[in-house]
Amino acid sequence: DADITGPSIPKILGVRGQGLTGGPPGIFPVMGPLGVKVVSMDFLLPSDETPVIWRGPMKSMAIKQFLAEIVWGNLEYLLIDLPPGTGDEALTVFQAIPGVDGAVIVTIPSDLSQLVVKKAVTFTRNLQTRVLGIVENMSGFVCPNCGHYVDIFSSGGGERISREMGVPFLGKVPLDPRVCEASDKGMPFIVEHTDTPVAKAFMSIVEKLENMLEKQRPS
Repeated sequence: DADITGPSIPKILGVRGQGLTGGPPGIFPVMGPLGVKVVSMDFLLPSDETPVIWRGPMKSMAIKQFLAEIVWGNLEYLLIDLPPGTGDEALTVFQAIPGVDGAVIVTIPSDLSQLVVKKAVTFTRNLQTRVLGIVENMSGFVCPNCGHYVDIFSSGGGERISREMGVPFLGKVPLDPRVCEASDKGMPFIVEHTDTPVAKAFMSIVEKLENMLEKQRPS
């Protein structure tokens, strides 16, 4: 969780309240659901009301420590959740990890979000990092009773950016209030609601990413 001033991953994964532990090799991550190892600034804050009032250099230092001092062990993938925009957190991650496999950029259908995402694509390319693809979040609403699909916002924004910027479009994730409920409970949505449009969209995106990464890795 590289969102230093607004960490949310521990809440979503149901590991809030736990702490990082140290030993001779370094600092050990918290074990989340399905074997996911988690590190977040949230584990270091004394209370819910405690803000992180840091300038860029302090945030960059924290991210570098997370990368260098955590005993990750053998990982299949290292996923880093970044805050929106092209600030210090993203710059630090790309510069601190040589040869990073790529970035996934998430947007919503609005025109305003598309302006921000175009900058993020250019930023990523300028740092010699591959844009693996774009995901359109909150892409319409699927009625849980009848399965009818309704566009809440404008539609097609993610696909349009993908075409204009020449990057893959990974898929759309529709709105579902149960995603918020699962996050509040700290339970991965796809575990509780496997056979839903949102879960199927998630898994389709993951499959595309896995295929991309497997192809670019040396045999």
